[in-house]
Amino acid sequence: MKRRKFISDSLVYTSGTALFPTFLRQIPEEQTKVRLGFIGVGLRGQNHLEMAMYRPDVEVVAICDIDPKAIDIALKMVSDKGRTAPTVYGKTEKDFENLAKRNDIDGVVIATPWEWHVPMALEVMKQGKYAGVEVSATVTLKESWDLVNMYEKTGSHCMILENVCYRRDVLATLNMVRQGMFGTLNHVQCGYQHDLREVKFNDGNQAYGGGVEFGEKGFSEAKWRTQHSVDRNGDLYPTHGLGPVAEMLNINRGNQFAYLTAMATPALGLHNYIVEKGGADHPNAKVDFKCGDIVQTMIKCVNGETILITHDTNSPRPYSLGFRVQGTKGLWMEDNKSIYLEGISPKAHRWEEAKPYLEKYDHPLWKAHAADAENAGHGGIDYFVLRAFIEAIKAKVAPPIDVYDAAAWSAIAPLSEESIKKGSAPIQIPDFTRGKWKKNQPIFALNDQY
Repeated sequence: MKRRKFISDSLVYTSGTALFPTFLRQIPEEQTKVRLGFIGVGLRGQNHLEMAMYRPDVEVVAICDIDPKAIDIALKMVSDKGRTAPTVYGKTEKDFENLAKRNDIDGVVIATPWEWHVPMALEVMKQGKYAGVEVSATVTLKESWDLVNMYEKTGSHCMILENVCYRRDVLATLNMVRQGMFGTLNHVQCGYQHDLREVKFNDGNQAYGGGVEFGEKGFSEAKWRTQHSVDRNGDLYPTHGLGPVAEMLNINRGNQFAYLTAMATPALGLHNYIVEKGGADHPNAKVDFKCGDIVQTMIKCVNGETILITHDTNSPRPYSLGFRVQGTKGLWMEDNKSIYLEGISPKAHRWEEAKPYLEKYDHPLWKAHAADAENAGHGGIDYFVLRAFIEAIKAKVAPPIDVYDAAAWSAIAPLSEESIKKGSAPIQIPDFTRGKWKKNQPIFALNDQY
């Protein structure tokens, strides 16, 4: 997946903004190496590949991409690190199946356009390997069920590589939630509020901006991602915000999504951008975009909590995931970097700065591994999510963000589309665990392991 790099202003502790890490402490050599394959080595896949090669306990066995330029860049990355050249796949769109069939691969990282995530993950799982899938994991409701059914048939694990779950402020807040600092949680807010107009359109030669082309004339994400805004009206990218708050609410582990309702504003932003940058006579000015500029989805949980998700990618705005974590004793809000805790905050009804609390309740994962993650992509969180995938493979256990999470979080996209089509009607959210959520225990970020 060729996805734009960003560093959130709310990452209050990170000190580096490089796409790839410039420093990682030596990780102790393990007796058993994890052998990885990579399907998709565009910009996002290259990020994962770079992170993997900083680990002496990882061997890059094979890479796959139908873009020869992406393959050349990836091979040079491997060569520059003094690693053995991986076997290359990508002669056809189905060549990934040959990579998946290799008997010398333990896990496969999938970083391709969304519509390829599930077909590739299913093939990897069918061959008995761990699948690490970029976000969103699925596009349709059927695909969410397909992932779950394949796991339950084969026992092969699938991890959605949701890096925001590992953001330092988010993990500190999770730590506070688990220690009861906010009392009983009853409402959370989150989303994906990111001006992607220069991602959805470019000049066909560079990844970000410079023109108003997309589809066959576009480059990188503009080649495939923009078409989703033409065809679909819903929350197309829910997991960056939803994943972290789902962990705080113990979704799939003692709690469950019940139903949702969604609504969307008119679709104006992408058309206006084309007219402004390319002129009213540009052919793309005649395109009818379906996706509303701002889509709001409200989820009701089985235990009573509510979740408000905001999708806003077609508007001029600063980046924010809009986190708000609220309980009976107080709340934390991302955008104003503030917190209020009844009986603890010095002034009633007044915000105080969140930073001292986030430092005090810094999660054990960050305390243990901050130096390793310091300059990794997206403020360090890319280090943690790939590390979790690798460590789960080494331990031969379920990843801390598992196939049921991948299915449930990603399903919000098609379900929000259905609600909007039906006039914001309530839509039931399937129980992908088939009742196991009632007895399942939390497994994510319980300590400094992963």
